[in-house]
Amino acid sequence: MTPKALPYLLLLPATVFLLVFFVYPFIQIALLAVTGPEGFTLQHVQTMASHWKFNTALGWTILLAAVVVPIQLVMALSMASIVTKLQTGRSAILYIFSIPLGLSDLAAGIVWLAIFEQSGFLNSMLYGLGVVEQPILFLGYQNIWVIFLAVVLAEVWRATAIVMVILVSGMGLIPKEYYEAGEVFGASAWQRFIKITLPMLRPSLQSALILRTLAAFEVFAVVTALGGTTLPVLMGETFQWQFTLQDRNVASAYALVILAISIAATLFFLRALRVPKGATI
Repeated sequence: MTPKALPYLLLLPATVFLLVFFVYPFIQIALLAVTGPEGFTLQHVQTMASHWKFNTALGWTILLAAVVVPIQLVMALSMASIVTKLQTGRSAILYIFSIPLGLSDLAAGIVWLAIFEQSGFLNSMLYGLGVVEQPILFLGYQNIWVIFLAVVLAEVWRATAIVMVILVSGMGLIPKEYYEAGEVFGASAWQRFIKITLPMLRPSLQSALILRTLAAFEVFAVVTALGGTTLPVLMGETFQWQFTLQDRNVASAYALVILAISIAATLFFLRALRVPKGATI
């Protein structure tokens, strides 16, 4: 084997994986979305766009991502800073922070359902304290903003840890000499965080934000557990069209919308948090 062929051989498994599990399904979905018995058609896209739930689902999905991702980023930065500065007990604290990662989306939704439902922990606590005389229906269809808040809390609780783990790894790569130099020149802790930590964390922030934003656009199980179809999101509508309405063509059109939004978000973060060429830690 020639040295020139070795890199291509090492890339072959990943290339095959992408072709089989991404490119091929993408081609199938794209064809389903724009073809029918008569050949090429945009009827399925028009059906999706004209459906009364489409704009609502798109709006709730974007709003959910816009609320959840910044909260997770701020919390993850705080948690990562705490873990990085600890001298003792670091592994234990990191383990405690990471416990929610062991739960699936649906399990996290059920946990928060047990808190917000009529016979759940929140109603039991409020009744025990004498705040309410009877249980409150927090997750009823008339309380859509409460459902949204419950979904936000569940997502923040469940998935902030993955952002924290990525940022802890990035902070571990920043040389301590930079912080020592900052102290010598009189920089405060906040100034060191702004001028040293955040710029050096750009690659980690880029990966974490892309990962969490894509996951936020694809949220489904948590919303289903807490709100059912009361809070429509794009992934939920994709499921409804595929399995309830048995129309895989419109479901494929929804999938293409989710893919387009995901690609746009990815390109935005790649651009906004790009590392200057030649820059290195």
